[in-house]
Formats: sequence, structure tokens, C-alpha cells
Amino acid sequence: MDRKTVIDSLYPQCPVRNVLARLMDKWSLLVFYTMEQAGGPVRFNAFRKAIPDISQKMLSTTLQSLCDDGLVKREVYAEVPVRVEYELTERSRTLLPHLDGLLGWALENFDAVISDRKQNAEK
Repeated sequence: MDRKTVIDSLYPQCPVRNVLARLMDKWSLLVFYTMEQAGGPVRFNAFRKAIPDISQKMLSTTLQSLCDDGLVKREVYAEVPVRVEYELTERSRTLLPHLDGLLGWALENFDAVISDRKQNAEK
């Protein structure tokens, strides 16, 4: 299954499964966080610097998926060299408070989660 095919075969009309499958992958939240922190348009290489462990192909795929879902706007400027910028859409801005809550929770609970992982790995 490719990234464009996210419809759950058992529940194709389930909005929770179909929308969250795109948002809760390994990279999308980090892309949103990077754009929120930038406070404006972000160029491709700025993402690469902010998220150094993402491959160029995966970053391209993630950005394209978010653009396809109307969560990120891609703007191409006819310059030499061509300049491409990505920005949050109004729809994705309504998602930010929820993501901020999730990120805050992760930060608050990180140490406890890691401790539990270690403890359970030893069993």
C-alpha cells in the first residue's frame, strides 16, 4: 500500500482511521511542528536541517501527502534557481492546538514512558 492509499479496507468511510492514518505517521507531526515553529513559509532545505534524520525522498513524499490532503500549501516561485516554499493552510492551523496538546503530553510523560519501556524490556 502506498502513502496515497490510506483507506482502511474494512472501514472505508471511517474518518478517524482515514485521516489519522496520514497525520500519525512517523514524519507528518514533525513537519507540522517545524512549520509552526518557523511561523511562516518553510523551504525544503530548512526541513532537512530541522529534521536531519528524514531522507529527501521521505520528506518529499510526506509534504506531497500533506499537500494532497489540503493541510500544507506548496508555492513555487519562478526564479533562478526555482524557489519552493511550504506553509500551513487554514485547515491545518485548526489542528495545531490539538497537536500542541499531544506534544505537551509527550514531553511531560517522556521520562516515565522510557522508564517503563526499560523496566518491561528487562522482564
